[in-house]
Amino acid sequence: MAATPLHYQSIPELGRALRDGSLTPLALTEALLARIDKLNPALHAFKVVTRERALAEARAATERLRAGVPLGPLDGIPYAVKDLYNVKGEATTGGTHLLEDNIAAEDCPAVHRLARAGMILLGKTHTVQFAFGGVGINHDHGTPHNPWHQTPHAPGGSSSGTGVAVAAGLVPVGLGTDTGGSVRIPAALNGITGLKTTIGRIGRAGVYPLSWTLDSVGPLARTTEDCALVYMALQGEDAADSTTAGVAPHDVLPALPRGVQGLRLAFCETMLFDDVDPEVGEAVRATADVFAKLGAPVGRIEVPEFAEAFNFGRRDLFVAAEACHYNGALLDAHFDALDPAVSHRMQSGRQMTATDYFTLLRRWEDLRRSLLETMRDVDALLVPTCQVPARPIEVIDADKGAYTQYNLKYLRNTSVGNVLNLCGTSVTCGFDATGLPIGLMVYAKPFAEDVALRVAHAYEQATDWRLRHPALGWAE
Repeated sequence: MAATPLHYQSIPELGRALRDGSLTPLALTEALLARIDKLNPALHAFKVVTRERALAEARAATERLRAGVPLGPLDGIPYAVKDLYNVKGEATTGGTHLLEDNIAAEDCPAVHRLARAGMILLGKTHTVQFAFGGVGINHDHGTPHNPWHQTPHAPGGSSSGTGVAVAAGLVPVGLGTDTGGSVRIPAALNGITGLKTTIGRIGRAGVYPLSWTLDSVGPLARTTEDCALVYMALQGEDAADSTTAGVAPHDVLPALPRGVQGLRLAFCETMLFDDVDPEVGEAVRATADVFAKLGAPVGRIEVPEFAEAFNFGRRDLFVAAEACHYNGALLDAHFDALDPAVSHRMQSGRQMTATDYFTLLRRWEDLRRSLLETMRDVDALLVPTCQVPARPIEVIDADKGAYTQYNLKYLRNTSVGNVLNLCGTSVTCGFDATGLPIGLMVYAKPFAEDVALRVAHAYEQATDWRLRHPALGWAE
């Protein structure tokens, strides 16, 4: 088998080369910066490239490794962050030109933790305006280009730029946020891996909020192991985020090589397979054969809490109401200057009464408790990440009705996981007839990231989907 190109190597592969001296962090960083310079004009993944910071961090990492004192397995590995994360000296714009002067005074805790692990920040990636959308379209800063098709297709939102950057080999790993699927959707549509973490695992301070009740932080990377390594560095109590209080970090790495034998897996038949694209349904169902060979026959289970969370929920209105808390002044002062795909939906949040808001919170708590009882005899649920693969932007953005329809197709299966407080991993499980990726989502119980990662890793190692990469001749 031909050697994997440098820009598509996993973190362990890059780490081995960095440790044996055949590659330096500086050389790796310079190679990726050159690739960004070459491809980003067409892909539109990066909002800003932090070149000077990246080179300074790369030089420091190179010296540490030469001296034989690495900071850990991530030392010398480049990464990117979604343009919601505060990075010292850079604007946190949240996808709108109205916040170009919102310069961060300090790195947010997540960026600080990765810097402490020796990682090298290459820049900030584009996002849907205010992170409010599953398609990935931004009419203000521009929409990242899904690398799997020359014609613009949905990159998935809202961590659109991060998904495109990782899939196109501009960076090995990047950080996203997930309020209703914004890590898992771009992972699925771009053919990479994404981890949605349980709220409380990773501090969210200094990350521009959409919905404090549902926001979570998570990595997008080439492989499940890559996600696990970055997740390990991000965990820990954060005094500025009360949800992390008392949540002890856990080591997910020992579980990865254990496989799935003995785990109880099931297709979640309630709603999440309804109205999916036939190729998506076929690809996800076919994973049962792989898991059976690995020693974990896949059963089937009805989970009524998913349907109730979706049908009762009014989740979109709830998120819009919380988003109005953060962005109400911009809505009032600059409504016509905001992205219409976002502003009208966000404005609707003002229709939610306080009574409806608290009623919904209490009902979600009931459903979360009920779900744990339903999943008592199941370790992980297997479902399609999205109902359909990436579709052409021209089709999705033809009118408000089309946008609303596709936004729901991308968000339905992921958003109910946020409502029910599950963690989950999206991993590629096939490609459709046009060569566009299909995602399998592994849902695990709250704070069971080790299980979600273990199941996804076992599947990933038993298949070769992760070894496929987009042909980017058109972007050069």
